[in-house]
Amino acid sequence: MSRMTLKSSMKKRILSLVIAVVFLSLTGVFPSGLIETKVSAAKITENYQFDSRIRLNSIGFIPNHSKKATIAANCSTFYVVKEDGTIVYTGTATSMFDNDTKETVYIADFSSVNEEGTYYLAVPGVGKSVNFKIAMNVYEDAFKTAMLGMYLLRCGTSVSATYNGIHYSHGPCHTNDAYLDYINGQHTKKDSTKGWHDAGDYNKYVVNAGITVGSMFLAWEHFKDQLEPVALEIPEKNNSIPDFLDELKYEIDWILTMQYPDGSGRVAHKVSTRNFGGFIMPENEHDERFFVPWSSAATADFVAMTAMAARIFRPYDPQYAEKCINAAKVSYEFLKNNPANVFANQSGFSTGEYATVSDADDRLWAAAEMWETLGDEEYLRDFENRAAQFSKKIEADFDWDNVANLGMFTYLLSERPGKNPALVQSIKDSLLSTADSIVRTSQNHGYGRTLGTTYYWGCNGTVVRQTMILQVANKISPNNDYVNAALDAISHVFGRNYYNRSYVTGLGINPPMNPHDRRSGADGIWEPWPGYLVGGGWPGPKDWVDIQDSYQTNEIAINWNAALIYALAGFVNYNSAQNEVLYGDVNDDGKVNSTDLTLLKRYVLKAVSTLPSSKAEKNADVNRDGRVNSSDVTILSRYLIRVIEKLPI
Repeated sequence: MSRMTLKSSMKKRILSLVIAVVFLSLTGVFPSGLIETKVSAAKITENYQFDSRIRLNSIGFIPNHSKKATIAANCSTFYVVKEDGTIVYTGTATSMFDNDTKETVYIADFSSVNEEGTYYLAVPGVGKSVNFKIAMNVYEDAFKTAMLGMYLLRCGTSVSATYNGIHYSHGPCHTNDAYLDYINGQHTKKDSTKGWHDAGDYNKYVVNAGITVGSMFLAWEHFKDQLEPVALEIPEKNNSIPDFLDELKYEIDWILTMQYPDGSGRVAHKVSTRNFGGFIMPENEHDERFFVPWSSAATADFVAMTAMAARIFRPYDPQYAEKCINAAKVSYEFLKNNPANVFANQSGFSTGEYATVSDADDRLWAAAEMWETLGDEEYLRDFENRAAQFSKKIEADFDWDNVANLGMFTYLLSERPGKNPALVQSIKDSLLSTADSIVRTSQNHGYGRTLGTTYYWGCNGTVVRQTMILQVANKISPNNDYVNAALDAISHVFGRNYYNRSYVTGLGINPPMNPHDRRSGADGIWEPWPGYLVGGGWPGPKDWVDIQDSYQTNEIAINWNAALIYALAGFVNYNSAQNEVLYGDVNDDGKVNSTDLTLLKRYVLKAVSTLPSSKAEKNADVNRDGRVNSSDVTILSRYLIRVIEKLPI
């Protein structure tokens, strides 16, 4: 190399180093292509001690998505630090007043840190956070643990599992389910074994099973490719049905027993003891359990659940699928002929009521699932007529007492022909508006809580259930804000909250130790049974207590766990690239050019009726407003002639 060339090369290297140092001093971020400057990155020299005021998702974060912590102490600079003490990022926290907890907090945003590994946050003058991971598979263990929690709730059998070196088990329980005294006046028994214990008690309720099963079946339909290969430690793990569905089948097997034995199609509201039992193991509860008289809400939820089961199990067990849809048809016919809202007669029982104000949402959901499974015009018209009566199509806050969202989601995402375009657009508009509202709520909350300042019994379940709205919105109109808000909801329950604690037993930082759960209170083991989301504080953000007797804040329940399972399911076997949309690529060839503009014009003018793929349809929504129309043509045209520099990304 000549001296001139050598001198030029040295100048370039020096210039690159100067640029890197200046860039780092201004932004705290190492620019792409100057990675060699990271080699000389400083190491932490101060001996930082753990401080609970640094509150973040203790499970961890997914690369290429939002990563935030909330610091409840006055601060400015923060560092993201590897386990070996190497500082990989330096940032400045921004202050905000959290109107919920009435604190001034500081938000540390380190979203640009994407290298997989284990890290902690160090905050000068405050301390350090718990260690957390950044990894594509960061939520897989949490998902499997939540599913383990469902298995351990099985009724009518023994269960056994080891978690973190601790063995949890109980013997066969409630094998005499259940007596018909309140159904036909006779003290005779009809089989109603299997299913899951509902919550901290051991009873089984159809209405709460509705939102639970519905949420988990939708997780399967929305994320099937991600869930199908997941292996769970359950007795059926070696059969031909995916393990996730095996766990659901155990509940559906019980649901099928809840139809009245007279063939009418009525569905018993619950199987229950007359009073709540004590804190004993389930195999030691020997009080008689009864079918409780039917309700129209339970009957409609039965229809929805068994209709979903029919289509989902058909590829794996056609005979079982046929059994499910035949049962659904009988109960649907009963509902059609008996339109009144009927409450269950629960006199004589002091256990969970699950009484809904109206069954309109349950009947709407039933019609949607029957149509999606069978395609009959009758069910489509039933759903559309009912949906027209709902002034608000999508509710941001929903649980067992309002399952209309489940029906709306099924209808909106259905690929069956014949849908009413105006109704589709109305539901879509409501969905995107609601999702946008949830995003704003999360962004304006000091702890990223998607439910904002709303609290009630079981509100943690709703926080993670809102990920369903966000994920469906992301399917209709892909938007990273929706994905990041869903991750905020997960982060909140795993430690980014006022307590700097995980709300899920056995997972994350300082998890609940004294849930309102009869097994955990009776088994003599210090650690509670793992994988359960507790209800959370109410009436305010500072009212959670980790005390067994606080059923109002510290109980567990299948509907809350199913919501957590749905939330985590979207990020199991996750590949961030699978959600990428190339706006403007209307012919789905990986490029954006004049060919796409021609096709888009023809599509908007109805010269062609379809686009090459569902991905192409998403790509065609250039302005990301949930519609494909002339506005998209205008924007794409302006982009191609370089009036605007870029399309939405």
